[in-house]
Amino acid sequence: MQEGKEVNKLASILILILLFASCGEKKNQKQLSDLEIKMNGVAESYVKLVLEVGKYDPLYVDAYYGPKEWKPKERNLLPDSTEFNKLISVADSLLNELESLSEYKATELEILRFNFLYKQLFAVKTRVIILNGSVLPFRLESRALYDVMPLVVSEDSLQKVIDELDKLLPDKGNVTKRMITFKKNFEIPNTKIDLVFDAAIKECKGRTEQYLNLPAGEKFKVEYVTNKPWGAYNWYKGNFFSVIQVTTDFPIQIHGAIGLAAHEGYPGHHVYNCLFEQNLVKERDWVEYTVYPLYSPQSLIAEGTAVFGEELLFPGDERMRFEKEILFPLAGLSTNDADLYYKILELEKKLDGCGVFAARNYLNGDWTKEETVAWLQKYQLRTKERAEKFLSFVETYRSYVVTYNTGKIMIEDYMQRNDGTKDNLAKRWDIFTKLISTPQTPSGLLD
Repeated sequence: MQEGKEVNKLASILILILLFASCGEKKNQKQLSDLEIKMNGVAESYVKLVLEVGKYDPLYVDAYYGPKEWKPKERNLLPDSTEFNKLISVADSLLNELESLSEYKATELEILRFNFLYKQLFAVKTRVIILNGSVLPFRLESRALYDVMPLVVSEDSLQKVIDELDKLLPDKGNVTKRMITFKKNFEIPNTKIDLVFDAAIKECKGRTEQYLNLPAGEKFKVEYVTNKPWGAYNWYKGNFFSVIQVTTDFPIQIHGAIGLAAHEGYPGHHVYNCLFEQNLVKERDWVEYTVYPLYSPQSLIAEGTAVFGEELLFPGDERMRFEKEILFPLAGLSTNDADLYYKILELEKKLDGCGVFAARNYLNGDWTKEETVAWLQKYQLRTKERAEKFLSFVETYRSYVVTYNTGKIMIEDYMQRNDGTKDNLAKRWDIFTKLISTPQTPSGLLD
């Protein structure tokens, strides 16, 4: 009996020792450096600042899944110069605090985090200045909000593309009208949109999973909406879940199914947000990634990688082959003129800079609304209704238009400079994965 008591006593002591050792081990695992403690403090203040700005700008906070108690209850407040000046002061204080951390030795990832926070905070400050009534020239606004100078195109270069399209399109006469007529042959019937889009999503996800480890349980649902200034939108909700809304105000072309599935879903915005939540929020407790301010450098990386992701998924002529063999039949469309359709689409990509050119001239006051719509009809080959829809996007989101084409070009250039050439697909995916799962800034891509 006494021996049994001694055994139990020894067992209790061993359990206590193991518990203390375990506690010590966990404590060591969570021990933070002075630099990380200070960065975490700035990050928390940054999140709260973004949420405060969102009280005055309903479009500003694109996503938030951090602590519920941080989210302000007030919404859609009227502009308040006194409050705006306070918010600017907070942003300045946080920027100064970040600058004071330069004395610390930092890892490569910590430097990326520092640069990300600094650029994001500068953009927050700029957005508040704009909300306070300041109007910035288009190029300055783009640089301050998105950390990039917009690329400049000329009407001469655009006209050369129009002339080439003139030779390719059937019939003779006005190029815009002929383009609109030709593309009608490739519009997905409304009754087939769900079927075609589901097939596109499945293919994009399957191809993405060949190169990326997606978080377990990730998913999204698709909703079809009307009367929006955009064509599609990803609303990230946290816990690896998104709501993707697709606007059906205008017919969707067969080529657009993959475009939407890739851009908004796999490997675009949905994957981008999922990987940040998994790698930076859940694994590292970097709270700054629980909030996404729309008007910020983060958007250029998000949009640039989403646009580039379409090409990454379908190298060479794989996209054309999949669409002709799978999506065309699902939509009930003929493939008779499909080869010409793809030649025209490839050439039309060279007109992508039109949107930024038009937005700059319109927002700077150089063109009237009527002049801008007419210009878009001529050089972007849009119907008047689609040109007006694009202009409504510009009026709503202003210089955000630079994030798409300029973002894609910057991603492509970064790929090329880091050996991510078209004949090295594995390397391209490695670089792409890094870009959508680590802190990045547009100007950082130029280094």
